[in-house]
Amino acid sequence: MTADSGTAAPRTDPRLIAAIVASALFMQNLDSAAVFTALPAMARDLGEPPARMGAAVTAYLVALTVFIPASAWLGDRVGAKRLFLAALALFAAASAACAMAGGLGWLVGARFVQGMAGAMMLPVARLLVLRQARKDEMIRAMTWLTMPALLGPIAGPPVGGLLTDVFGWRAVFLVNLPVAALGILLAVWKVPPIPARDPGAPDVLGLVLVGLALGLSMFGLETVGRGVVPSPLPLLGLAAGGVFAALAVRHCLSAPRPALDLSLLRVPSYFHSAVPATLFRVGAGASPFLVPTVLQIGLGHGATEAGFLSFATALGAFGMKPLVRPLLGRFGFRSVIVAGALLAGASIAACALIGPGWPWFAVFLLLAAGGLVRSLLFTSLGVLSVADLPPERLAAATALSQTLQQFSPALGVVLATATLEASAALSGRAGAALAPEDFAAAFVVAGIVAASAAPIFARMPADAGADVGGRRPRP
Repeated sequence: MTADSGTAAPRTDPRLIAAIVASALFMQNLDSAAVFTALPAMARDLGEPPARMGAAVTAYLVALTVFIPASAWLGDRVGAKRLFLAALALFAAASAACAMAGGLGWLVGARFVQGMAGAMMLPVARLLVLRQARKDEMIRAMTWLTMPALLGPIAGPPVGGLLTDVFGWRAVFLVNLPVAALGILLAVWKVPPIPARDPGAPDVLGLVLVGLALGLSMFGLETVGRGVVPSPLPLLGLAAGGVFAALAVRHCLSAPRPALDLSLLRVPSYFHSAVPATLFRVGAGASPFLVPTVLQIGLGHGATEAGFLSFATALGAFGMKPLVRPLLGRFGFRSVIVAGALLAGASIAACALIGPGWPWFAVFLLLAAGGLVRSLLFTSLGVLSVADLPPERLAAATALSQTLQQFSPALGVVLATATLEASAALSGRAGAALAPEDFAAAFVVAGIVAASAAPIFARMPADAGADVGGRRPRP
């Protein structure tokens, strides 16, 4: 049935919908990763110290995190498809504004608007797929949808480097325009509309408390120890974020229609896809930061060469795509996720062995294996998060999941940098150049953090996700 007329219409394959919205998400993930590579060129062109350019990254991440909770209410109020199209158009317009920036203030403002658009795009894109997919189609659809999260951070640095070197840093933003235009055309053509509904009045107090908690915490995480702002401010941001987080949790547990529905954590399958999954993502989130760095310092590769070698992770992720459904059907969600967390943690820790004597193909195989396992785990967790929820709770579940996931990369980078600095200090080299053993320590710690989620995953029900293709336990 169509959403608008009530007449019968051919049903669109959820995999096609997933591929369309995933291409838009890939653009957004690619952009956020590519900007890091272009920052030095931006600093030279705009006449700013390189350290100050971090504000362009922080503004984007703060906006992205703060506005995600509002996406659930907006998606219901105006319709998920309409909001997705509007977010794509706004992201493209903000990208054009970034490309035309004549100063840091302009660039930071445009990046903030980009983050707002991304916040609307992320949860709503997932909701468009989930609302169209039957239970038995969710694994295949979510496999397509998880690709941007795996490919964007890996492909971003080499793509950003090439665009900056060949066309200039403004091309990093301009390349979004044709991608967004194609995404809008395909979404209008193939993505079925989802009717709007009255979600009631928004939880204004909850949105303010959650926004302050997320924004201040993300500001602190993204600026601590980087010299971007005066040294007390990141710690003050983290402290204030913690206070507002406590107030937000208290409010959301008692409000009738909270900005973030924390009661979802009472559903066992959702709890395990959110809480221990966040712990795993923190460990895994250190890897995209550590791998390119160790390839350049430990193996002496250039930045572009290291970026393309890191792409082995993406190839591994693609290789896992056709295997996810058979593995879940054979072993079930609990066994696959527990084993995946242990293997992914081991693959991250194994990167500590990378050294000058390693041939390029050995590094390539190790990184590909890590991408293979993480793809399996991310897809399984994405399906598990909605496996046992009724349709009317999908919007709230998606908003909460995406909010939790936004912290993982930032916490992963903080974990990596803190371990690097601690290793150097313990070795009596505080303030000196980092040594290979510092990176080895960071990989081991990140691997342990990722694997430490496995014992919590092991406590999920044996029949978790059985309705969407996981193996049912024997009676």
